[in-house]
Amino acid sequence: MVFGILKDIKEGECRVICTPMEVRSIVAAGYEVWAQHDCGKLSGFSDEDYAAAGARIVESMEEMYAGCDMLAKVKEFQTPEFGLIRKDQILLGCIHPAAHPEEVDALLKSGCIAFTAEDAHRYGSPNCEAAGKAGALLGLESMMTVNGGKGKYVGGFAGAPGMNVLILGAGTVGQAALQVLHALGAKCTVMDINVGILRTLMNQYKGTIDTMFCNRETIASVLPQTDMVLNCVKWPKERKDFLIDKEMLKLMEPGSVLVDISNDDPGAIESSHETHFDDPRYVVNGVVHYCVSNIPSAVANSTSTAYAAEMLPMILSILNDGVAGCCEKDGFYRRSLTVYKGKLTHEETSAIQNRPWIRPEDVLGIAGKHLDPAPPATVTRSNLFYEK
Repeated sequence: MVFGILKDIKEGECRVICTPMEVRSIVAAGYEVWAQHDCGKLSGFSDEDYAAAGARIVESMEEMYAGCDMLAKVKEFQTPEFGLIRKDQILLGCIHPAAHPEEVDALLKSGCIAFTAEDAHRYGSPNCEAAGKAGALLGLESMMTVNGGKGKYVGGFAGAPGMNVLILGAGTVGQAALQVLHALGAKCTVMDINVGILRTLMNQYKGTIDTMFCNRETIASVLPQTDMVLNCVKWPKERKDFLIDKEMLKLMEPGSVLVDISNDDPGAIESSHETHFDDPRYVVNGVVHYCVSNIPSAVANSTSTAYAAEMLPMILSILNDGVAGCCEKDGFYRRSLTVYKGKLTHEETSAIQNRPWIRPEDVLGIAGKHLDPAPPATVTRSNLFYEK
């Protein structure tokens, strides 16, 4: 089987899904590896590094799709790739299928097998940690006067107080942002709906942070004193309401900052829309918004190194055990199966896009076997199954 590492072509994307270190492991397992020309260049890994690790360097995306049995990349599959995808080809990437119906159409039409990597992480993705930590720093950059912010320094100076920061969501992203901002001296308030997590964080930070239950009313109560908000909430895509609407932004001082790290579409912030690194900020009701959708790409070398190491076991499981065996052994990999030979296998996408779906274990014929358990990837449920 030929495994291929694609060069990501999404605007502003600098990461790579496998570094030369992972290439060595895949080659050692007995597989041929193709690496698209310059796939790791922006992450700090040259074609020579990949060749030395045992990869064949392939010039074009077209050659990669024509010759590889399995292809992997970091982000979504883009329009120029749709017509290249082949029947029975295995694809792996952060597809985010519920938010990208055209991409789902192309995957279903091709007859390929595709996994969406963001649902495959048992312990949280390194991309989430990177998004939280880098997002915190980019928020501080946005606070600078020269970038339209009100010019407060995170930890303050002698005679000048530091920033008040509100972090919405205490998962991997929110905790990573908290770690950076607290260390730099910000006065941090963390909101979540899980009181257990809030209690753990209070103990971890020895009472030096504030915690509150997360809802619109508690948010509104602290916005007048808040200099920067970081949204780290994975908002259910079927919801039509918001944690922060445009009118609530008027509670904040002009020049305050909102960093939408989750950046879902639709998401928890009414005024949020996707931006890119070349023009990352805009202002709504006086509040500076930073809404780049792939923040981890700003620290591409570190993120790629961490992410590639976590993705290697999944890649090797697919190669060694086959799709069915991989999904039988690991429930998190099973729940990330998105399409299988023309059938949708992703529940959230079914619900959001009103498409019929089939459970991965049913389409793979492993429902009667002893399956590794995993919780659903999201709270969104769908009973719209294919007719038998």
